Amino acid sequence: MNYKIALIRGDGIGPEVVGEAVKVLEAVGQKFGHSFTYEEVLLGGCATDAVGKSYPDGTAEKCRACDAVLLGAVGGPKWGSDKPAEQRPETALLAIRKDLGLYANLRPAVLRPAMADACPLKKETAEKGIDLMMVRELTGGIYFGKRDRYQTEDRGEEATDLMAYSEQEIERIGRRAFELARLRRNKVSSVDKANVLETSRLWREIVHRVHDADYADVELEDLLVDNTAMQLINRPADFDVVVTENMFGDILSDEAAQITGSLGMLASASLGDGVALYEPSHGSAPDIAGRGIANPLAQILSVEMMLRYSFGMGEAADDIRRAVTEVLDAGWRTGDIKDAETPADKVAGTAKMGDLVVEHL
Repeated sequence: MNYKIALIRGDGIGPEVVGEAVKVLEAVGQKFGHSFTYEEVLLGGCATDAVGKSYPDGTAEKCRACDAVLLGAVGGPKWGSDKPAEQRPETALLAIRKDLGLYANLRPAVLRPAMADACPLKKETAEKGIDLMMVRELTGGIYFGKRDRYQTEDRGEEATDLMAYSEQEIERIGRRAFELARLRRNKVSSVDKANVLETSRLWREIVHRVHDADYADVELEDLLVDNTAMQLINRPADFDVVVTENMFGDILSDEAAQITGSLGMLASASLGDGVALYEPSHGSAPDIAGRGIANPLAQILSVEMMLRYSFGMGEAADDIRRAVTEVLDAGWRTGDIKDAETPADKVAGTAKMGDLVVEHL
């Protein structure tokens, strides 16, 4: 098989870690008899620099013509909030998610045994392990709602952002979560703020309706978002699949990432009904860009998710996961995950870490 991948190298450390992900893809192709071709696509700050806007015309069409999209991190202070919206990288991210219909963001948070010391939680909590999947609704809610600014007579300027969710949006993300749970440990934690928000009351109603009709075999619990934030610290081992709306998911997935030791280890997949997009959960880290020290494992594990969810290459995906685990078990670390006990000769740069994964493949 030949697979065509839209390659968005991004900003900051994006091009460096994407290069290592491509290296791993090529090794997978050689081992399993597949080939990969790449369509280079501009998006983010680099696109602003090249053509004057972060989301160039035709970007979505180029991505739809491919079998999957592999995205490096985008953004940086160079293209901050003082820039017009069309020049800001986050505008491009929201646009491509909407245009490709990527309504389900999957962020696995896994604490590997070799990384237990990097977990900021109590030892007895970390030793129980963490293996959860955050399922974040990605194209609705307050990020896509109407927003406005206006003057009031007595309070000065006021701003509003509308959080809106439809029955259809909630049902489809709920089904994604229940289907994933059936492939894991058969439990879904649905997170909302139903004691305050009407959107959350609708969310809870629809999630329960879908569950009772088609997924009664899956354990379902309701949690308020503030309690979830606390329980992720207190009992992370109890979570399997966590499903929630866009803004809550944005916040909670970063919390889940941090308790596993480093954002540099966490991949993500954004799925819809067509071409899917895969990217690391970390940012573009412009402060270390070009120094060859960035951790490429999140980008490499994004490839693992691509093979699994877009190409149906479960064996190859498992192989990447195994290779990453073996490299870590052998004591290799990049700068963001090393500690005082890490020998100097076990600290790897970006390219070395990519080479190590390929060797173990």
